[in-house]
Amino acid sequence: MSDTQTAEVLTHVEGNVLIVTINRPEAKNAMNKAAAEGIAAAMDRLDADVDLRCAILTGAGGTFCSGMDLKGFLRGESPHVPGRGFGGLAQWTPKKPIIAAVDGYALAGGMELALSCDLIVASASAKFGIPEAKRGLAAAAGGLIKLPRQIPPRVAMELALTGDFITAQRAYELGFINQISEGPSLDAAKALAARVAENGPLALIASKAIVRESHDWTEADMWDKQSAHIQPVFSSADAREGASAFAEKRKPNWQGK
Repeated sequence: MSDTQTAEVLTHVEGNVLIVTINRPEAKNAMNKAAAEGIAAAMDRLDADVDLRCAILTGAGGTFCSGMDLKGFLRGESPHVPGRGFGGLAQWTPKKPIIAAVDGYALAGGMELALSCDLIVASASAKFGIPEAKRGLAAAAGGLIKLPRQIPPRVAMELALTGDFITAQRAYELGFINQISEGPSLDAAKALAARVAENGPLALIASKAIVRESHDWTEADMWDKQSAHIQPVFSSADAREGASAFAEKRKPNWQGK
């Protein structure tokens, strides 16, 4: 597939990685309906293209996403996609991994978009927060649900009730982000994505699914549920290719089957 560009979302491919850019810098990449639909379409492309291993979600102009477009909200516009939620991502995830590359601010819905990604890289100056309470609103796109599962619940409660921001360093200390980049976050995210993309595509899909889903599996059924994801991986041609490549000291030629 060729690179695509719309007014609100840009996509292009580098190697096996799809880079998706929210392109509303004049509005600090505030999320409107068109941008949400653009992200949803990009995620469909990620899963449909067998050559793509993962995606990077970032923002143009030095800001990740400042949240919902309040001007659009006042016009009655919803930045949600049916079945997928805010930004086309908050209530749904593609099968393949997504890395958030955060510069500037990831606030309100912007933080909730980052929460919805599988890995997060942030520049040293990035700031995160769910300040909806300061506007008489609440973080309804997953912040109040997902954040206490990803950082200590009392810290999540503090962020929800005060609306205060945290720095990239504090987010890293809390385990919310994977790494801090001294330069633009996209550069570091590309390096991380390249490490992910080297691996077997079926293994990536199964591993993501298990890590995301297993938090609510019971001890009685967790092995059966894991097996449902894992068994097709172990019986795949890629599993045999991985073993052969290791024995022959060469790079694997993954086929995704």
